[in-house]
Amino acid sequence: MEKRLTTMWCSLAIWIFLVAHRVIGKLRMLISSTTPAGLLLKLVCCFSASIFLDGVTYAESSDPEARLRQHTQEFRREVIEVDDDVYVAVGYGASNSAMVVGESGLIIIDTKESTASAEAVLKEFRKISNTPVSAIIYTHSHRDHISGAKVFAGNDNPAIYGRAGFTNELVGGVGVGPILGKRTQRQFGFSLKPGSELINVGIGEKVWADGLGTGYVPATVNYTEERYTVTIEGVRIELVAAPGETDDQIYVWLPEKKVLFCGDNFYRAFPNLYPIRGSRYRDVIKWAHSLEKMRREKPEHLVPSHTRPLSGASLVDRALGDYAEAIRYVHDKTVEGMNRGLTPDQLVASVTLPENLAASPYLQEFYGMVPWGVRSVFSGYLGWFDGNPTNLLPLSEPEEARRIVALGGGPRKVYNRLKKAMVAEDYQWVMQLADYLITLRYQVDEVTDVKVKALRALAKQQINAPARNYYLSVAKELRPDPPKILID
Repeated sequence: MEKRLTTMWCSLAIWIFLVAHRVIGKLRMLISSTTPAGLLLKLVCCFSASIFLDGVTYAESSDPEARLRQHTQEFRREVIEVDDDVYVAVGYGASNSAMVVGESGLIIIDTKESTASAEAVLKEFRKISNTPVSAIIYTHSHRDHISGAKVFAGNDNPAIYGRAGFTNELVGGVGVGPILGKRTQRQFGFSLKPGSELINVGIGEKVWADGLGTGYVPATVNYTEERYTVTIEGVRIELVAAPGETDDQIYVWLPEKKVLFCGDNFYRAFPNLYPIRGSRYRDVIKWAHSLEKMRREKPEHLVPSHTRPLSGASLVDRALGDYAEAIRYVHDKTVEGMNRGLTPDQLVASVTLPENLAASPYLQEFYGMVPWGVRSVFSGYLGWFDGNPTNLLPLSEPEEARRIVALGGGPRKVYNRLKKAMVAEDYQWVMQLADYLITLRYQVDEVTDVKVKALRALAKQQINAPARNYYLSVAKELRPDPPKILID
């Protein structure tokens, strides 16, 4: 009897295996087909995988450094075919460059941050097509999008398209170049060692510095229209004004292919409503309007100038919708609190994204941060004064430091508290106490060593790449080698 049951179970197992094998075979044939059923199955599989991957990346990993390293997968080096004759190069530096293959020439959209990165991308593009470059289109004037134009142009003499008013804080002199340059280097971790210190820059793996900013060629076609339509190499292209991360931002729309190149108005990270390198106010309401304008085009492919492209009408719509909603939410809640008399510090403590937006894979704070956006909206509307008369004519830094340290029982006692705060891993408080003592010139070397340790520790707690890079860069400026003191 036992032998008969064993035989029966074995036969059943073999039958199940054969049926499963046939079903899997049929599914493979179906998913590789172009029938409606095959396309639907492919969409379901992709959507399921996307949810799973998003969950692994953004929900299960709690270590900040681990999450930031996972985010680097966005920048794996690859030339991606978005649609027929439409390609984008991702991972060759800090930004993307795209190529549209026309009838007898190429259209390049954005040209990288340096001649070295442009040369690397052009080499890959030339594996696809050897036809000349007929046109270059700038989506905006940030240097990481315009600085390889002469490499792509070569001797082809292409038309170069830039919207009228093509200038901002990074192109054209505004008098603050030295400090803006220094802070930019900190934000992007120019002095940091790739891998151990520099994980990524939030919207790209790293900046390729060879030939940085040297390959810019001015636009030869300047247009003022809100929607400028042109046919280049048989490809109908619409260049649409879309102020957002910059005032001169556009998006590039290929209506026949349903492909939208969105510049820097969208990337897979919370938008940088305020860059810590410094900038003029970024009008976030205009930014949200531009995203909604993009949605109305109903694109099937979204190609950012940073991070990987998205495909599928519903996925693109959801991503743009989440982005616009998050920006509006931060703006509206900040203004609401401002009108109740809240200060920037109080607003930062109270404005957070609702759960549905905070969980969005497109709104993780790898590049921008909600608190920085809140402060930017406040200063954009009301300027530096927070409304508290105490802060109209505050004590000088040295005088405030002298009085605070005196309240703490004198420099020696405050220094002891500094060391205890370090042991307690209260790193923000460590830095603030350190600043008081350094201002008073008390044991500057020892206090600076402690501050550097706090900066490095705070960096490890960040998923935000600019914050991490800034902390580590300043630590390296203060102490090129890690401090060796022990805190007891």
